[in-house]
Amino acid sequence: MLINDLIKGNKKFREVSFPKFEGDVKDLVENGQKPEILFIGCSDSRVTPDLMLDTKPGDMFILRNVGNFVPPYNLDNDYHGTSAVIEYAVNVLGVKHIIVCGHSHCGACKSLYTDLSNTPELAQVNKWLELGKRAKEYTLLAIRDKSDMEKLYRTTERISIVHQMENLLTFPYIEKKVKNGELQIHGWYYRIEDGNIEYYDGEKCSFETLKED
Repeated sequence: MLINDLIKGNKKFREVSFPKFEGDVKDLVENGQKPEILFIGCSDSRVTPDLMLDTKPGDMFILRNVGNFVPPYNLDNDYHGTSAVIEYAVNVLGVKHIIVCGHSHCGACKSLYTDLSNTPELAQVNKWLELGKRAKEYTLLAIRDKSDMEKLYRTTERISIVHQMENLLTFPYIEKKVKNGELQIHGWYYRIEDGNIEYYDGEKCSFETLKED
């Protein structure tokens, strides 16, 4: 895809799609955004939150990073982009739901099984991948056949979602809101190959097919 394709795409968007929700956008401009959902997804170009969930502007506050990882709460004088988004969504926008959405064929989870320590141009990536280390460790304990790499990757992807949900609860204000029933945390797994979504069932400790209530 070329830049010119994006320019043509914007023209088509303005002419075809934008008129369908122009009124919604004007209201959002005049009255501000009030999303009830914080969606934490991966930066993978194959993951398309608005398309796969059929949402419109104003529905979700979206955070995307490598591996849809959530660092544990750490209040220091450093730059914390992911934590800043979470803090704003919960404490300013007052979202009611946080969705941690992992996906199949995740490059971040696959990279957990590759040694990047001697690749200086990926130093930041290598450091960030430490947030998936526990998921890898749990996977290696759970799966006997270590030669089945596809099974290792798919299992790691799902287990990582659960660990990121746990990391969210290290944020004091999130833990408080969850305990008070003001906030819910959801773990979703998006299958790129067929568009289906699984959700984490905490009681069963397993991922089940997402269905309407």
